[in-house]
Amino acid sequence: MWEPIRGCVALAAGLMLGLVPMLPGPSSPSTNLNVVAAQAADLGRAGFPAGQTSISFSDLDGWAADDHAAALQAFARSCAQMTQRPPRTRPAGVEGDALAALCPLIDDAADDPRSFFEKHFQPVRIEASGRLTGYFEPRVEASFERTERFQYPLHARPPDLLELADDSRALGINDEVTWGRATADGFEAFPDRAEIMAGALDGQGLELVWLDNPVDAFFIHIQGSARLAMTDGSVQRLNFAGKSGHAYTPIGRTLVEQGEMALEDVTMDALRAWLFDADPEARDNVLASNRSYIFFALSGDTDRDAGPIAAANVPLTAGRSLAVDRHLHTFGTPVFISSPDPLPGSNEPLRRLVIAQDTGSAIIGPARGDLFIGSGEAAGSLAGQINQPVTFTLLVPLNPGG
Repeated sequence: MWEPIRGCVALAAGLMLGLVPMLPGPSSPSTNLNVVAAQAADLGRAGFPAGQTSISFSDLDGWAADDHAAALQAFARSCAQMTQRPPRTRPAGVEGDALAALCPLIDDAADDPRSFFEKHFQPVRIEASGRLTGYFEPRVEASFERTERFQYPLHARPPDLLELADDSRALGINDEVTWGRATADGFEAFPDRAEIMAGALDGQGLELVWLDNPVDAFFIHIQGSARLAMTDGSVQRLNFAGKSGHAYTPIGRTLVEQGEMALEDVTMDALRAWLFDADPEARDNVLASNRSYIFFALSGDTDRDAGPIAAANVPLTAGRSLAVDRHLHTFGTPVFISSPDPLPGSNEPLRRLVIAQDTGSAIIGPARGDLFIGSGEAAGSLAGQINQPVTFTLLVPLNPGG
């Protein structure tokens, strides 16, 4: 939670609720960030890349029945970025240059998108247990000015927040550590959520917009993006612009550990209800237990059919954009996801071609995915119900001339 170089932070409901294993946070803001990075490597990525098996398209149950045109449209959005700059190839992923080389062929694929994928890609199944959750883009009211009603800020990226380049090991810093504060003495931890709630950023003019309650602000941090109905009548998109660099902790786990909820009762709606009903001090203590803090940038709502800008710097496509572990997978990769369980509202097992376009702090592992569901309350309700086993099959590019 990505992390992403840019784009939204895909943090799924299952992660929020503590239903998926999470990393321990550092004990204090001065804790060595390399230690946190080493924990991430040990818990999430040791031994990767996972085993992979080449299969045929006929081995993919549900492949023929899928909407390949919808997948091609999402892939085309990635191509708009990849033709300018091929994505960085990752250890368990496909070659970024090979993906970009297929982009010029898309214009001829509109009449038969299924054949495009079958002709130019080889299915390769990842032999690892997987888990799929969902995320969405909230829609809330907001104000550019602080008022009696709108008292809770969302912040722009601070000028001293540093995102390390992919070659950060050359600086002697573990490449799992991607965010921190640039100081005269070097790279150090940034203030965490509790410190920012206590005023660590006050007086710096970083408040982008103001919301009317801290719960909506927190859930926007969790999702990493939002669509804002402003009091001046405009509609704005709120996109990820950076993060504090602290480990993400699900507040559902916090409430279970405090004895406030039983694990089986933890849902997104239950969390929101608890936060709204709690006294302010108890609420703020629970919110502060998630030390990770997200910063944002504003853009106009120019394309209402598209989702927010993802980590791959492309607009998300509802139902076709997947957040993956960016340390393992190459952005732009088509991934066929299979699950014996249907998505909410469906009676059929999940079988769908999606595109790896986003990432998240807690999206860790070769077959860990977070599916973008869309914008608004209905999408949020659906996203909050997704937490199911999944199998990843990567579509690996063949020679463009093949």
